[in-house]
Amino acid sequence: MDAELEFAILPSTTGKQLFNQIVKTIGLRETWFFGLQYQDSKGFSTWLKLNKRVTAQDVRRENPLLIKFRAKFYPEDVAEELIQEATQRLFFLQVKEGILNDDIYCPPETAVLLASYSVQTKHGDYKKDYHFPGYLSRDKLLPQRVLEQHKLNKEQWENRIKVWHVEHKGVLREDAMVEYLKIAQDLEMYGVNYFSIKNKKGSELWLGVDDFVFYAPRLRINKRILALCMGNHDLYMRRRKPDTIEVQQMKAQAREEKTKRQIEKALLEREKKKRENAEKETEKIARETMELMGRLKQIEEETKKAQEELKEQTRRALELEKERTFAQEEAERLEKERRAAEEAKAALLQQSESQMKNQENLATELAELTSKISLLEDLKKEKADDTKRWQKRTVMVEVDLERAKEVLKTKDIQDCVQGDHDETDESSAEASAELTSPGMVRDRSEEERMTEAQKNKRLQKHLKVLSTELASARDDSKNTPNDLIHAENVKAGRDKYRTLRQIRQGNTKQRIDEFESM
Repeated sequence: MDAELEFAILPSTTGKQLFNQIVKTIGLRETWFFGLQYQDSKGFSTWLKLNKRVTAQDVRRENPLLIKFRAKFYPEDVAEELIQEATQRLFFLQVKEGILNDDIYCPPETAVLLASYSVQTKHGDYKKDYHFPGYLSRDKLLPQRVLEQHKLNKEQWENRIKVWHVEHKGVLREDAMVEYLKIAQDLEMYGVNYFSIKNKKGSELWLGVDDFVFYAPRLRINKRILALCMGNHDLYMRRRKPDTIEVQQMKAQAREEKTKRQIEKALLEREKKKRENAEKETEKIARETMELMGRLKQIEEETKKAQEELKEQTRRALELEKERTFAQEEAERLEKERRAAEEAKAALLQQSESQMKNQENLATELAELTSKISLLEDLKKEKADDTKRWQKRTVMVEVDLERAKEVLKTKDIQDCVQGDHDETDESSAEASAELTSPGMVRDRSEEERMTEAQKNKRLQKHLKVLSTELASARDDSKNTPNDLIHAENVKAGRDKYRTLRQIRQGNTKQRIDEFESM
C-alpha cells in the first residue's frame, strides 16, 4: 500500500511460504487478518490459495508477478482487536485507499473528518507558523466524488479540514490512525466484500457476504464467497474465545508501548512548554534590552545636552568673573582718586587758612574741587552699585553652576542604580454466525453497538453542522446511487448495527424468502 517488496521464489514455493516470508519481513504478528491478492488472467481480483504453489494458480503472467498484501478479514472493533501498531497502520492505509477510491462509500462530512485525522497522522499537530495556507495542496484527502458534488475550491476544502486538524492538537500520530479506523468502521461498506450475483428470479444483486443460497455468473466467485464466509466465521469464533498466550503477550507488549509513548508524549509536551517559556523569556529580555538601549541613548543625549549647557554656563561665569574683576579694579581706582581728592581738599583747606589773601581764588578753586569731589562721589557710588550688582550675578551663576553639577551627579547615580536593577532582572468485517464451540463465550454484543458519532455527542454535533454547510454547496444532479441509498438510510435512521439486529430477527427460512423476493 505504501511500499513495494520484491522476493525471489522457486516454482515449488507455496502461497503459505510466500505469505510467511512477507509477514516476517515487515514484522507482522497479527497475520490472521491478511491474505495475498492478485489479478487473474481475466482481470478479476482473487485471493491466493496458501496451500497451493504460487505458479500453479491463475496469476496474470507478468515479470515480476504482481501480488498485493491486503487485509482479507476485518475486526469488529478496531480499538480492541488491532494490537500492533504495524497492523493498525496497514488497516489505516487500506481503508484510506478504499475511501479515496470510493470503494467504501463515505458521506462528505465524514470524509472531511477522516481527512483531518489523515493529516494529523502525516503532519502531526497544526502549527500556525509552520503550516502555511496551501500545506495540503499536494495531498489527496477526499474522494473525487465528493469534490465533484460540491462547488468548493481547494482553499475552501483546506479550511474545513484545517478546522478539524487544529482540534486534534496533542493527538499522537498512532492514536490518529486508530481514531480514523474507529470512525471508518461505522461506514456501511466498511469491511464488506461485494459480489455481483443473482437470485432465483434472476434479479441482479450485490452480495455482502452471508450464508444463504445464491447464483453467481462465475463458479470461482462462489468459492471465493464461501472462503470469505468461512474466514469471517473463524474470526467470529476466535473473538469469542479467551485470548491465546500469544495474543495476551502482544496485548501486554502493545500496552507497554502505548504507556511508553504516552510518557514520551508527556515529556515532549513538558520540554515543548519549557522551550516556549524560554523563547518568551528571551523575547521579553530582548524587548527590555531594546527599551533599555533606547532609554540609555536618551540619557546619553540628555547628558550631552546638560554638559553643553554646563559648558555654556561655565563660559558665562568666567566672563562675569572678568567683569567683576574689572569692576573691582575700577572701584579701587576710584577709591584712590577719591582719597587723592580728599587729600587735595585737605591741602586746599590748609592753604585757605594760611592764605587768606587769595580767598577768592581759593574759594573758586575750592568750589571746583568740591564740585569735582561731588562728581567723584557720585561716580564712586555708581561704581559701588555696579560692583554689588556684578557680585550678585556672580553668586547666582555660581549657584546655577553648583546646581548643574548636582543634576549631573544625580543622573550618573540613577544610571548606575538603573543598570544594577536591569542586570538583576536579566539574571472489520461485519459477519454473523449462530454456531458455538467448546470454550466459546456466547457473545452477541455486536448487536448492541453504536456508531462512533452516537457515542460522541460533540462529534455528532460537529458532523451535523459540517453536513449543513456542505449541503448549501452540493450539486444534487451529481448524486450517485450510493448517495441516494445513504440519504435514505439516514432518513430512516438506519445504520449497519441496526441492520444487523434486523436481519437476525426470525429464522433462516424467513431470511431466505425475503432474499428471493427481492
